[in-house]
Amino acid sequence: MIKQFFFDFKTNTKLDLNSFFVNNTNIEAFTLLVKKNDLNNIILIGPKKSGKSHLANIWKEQNNAVIYNNNFDKIISNNDNILIDNLFENLNEEKLFFLINHCTSNNLKMLITSQIYLYEHNFQLKDLISRLKTFNHINIEDPDDEILINIMTKLLTEKQIIIKNKEIFNFLLKRINRTYEEVYNLINKMDKLSLEKKKQLTIPSIKELI
Repeated sequence: MIKQFFFDFKTNTKLDLNSFFVNNTNIEAFTLLVKKNDLNNIILIGPKKSGKSHLANIWKEQNNAVIYNNNFDKIISNNDNILIDNLFENLNEEKLFFLINHCTSNNLKMLITSQIYLYEHNFQLKDLISRLKTFNHINIEDPDDEILINIMTKLLTEKQIIIKNKEIFNFLLKRINRTYEEVYNLINKMDKLSLEKKKQLTIPSIKELI
């Protein structure tokens, strides 16, 4: 049997308010960041692929903030609210310490996202960890069934994959590692399988993936 080849086009993922699904795992984070939106210094912590960047993007738009990404001088000169997405990716402790002091002095907001807790990282600059401990710490919890099914549905819709047999979701939930990242990886595999087979996905066909 000849295997069907396909082009792996990237799909556009919406990061707006209307496409953010709120449930028990993230309602506290959503309320404090979006509904109340009255905190200046926030660290948002959650597992990989848990929606931190999505929620942070909503916060950024609501607060006219800029993303810190090798634009230190521009941010300082413009007095903007600041979003630092993924704290420990290319962390410069001295610049971060300066940015926090800058925001405090100018009554600006700062939102930082992280996949890990502060105590899991060995900071070299002790004054920095002291500053970060004063932030409001907000968590996104591990996923429950409701949000896992919602993520599957959303990702499949974005990839234009239609699942008519809803039992597929229950089948998958019983057999996968129940993490956000695992669901994303699984849907990518399902997408490739769907493009290869050029037909509806079924439980027997999905068994090839798990």
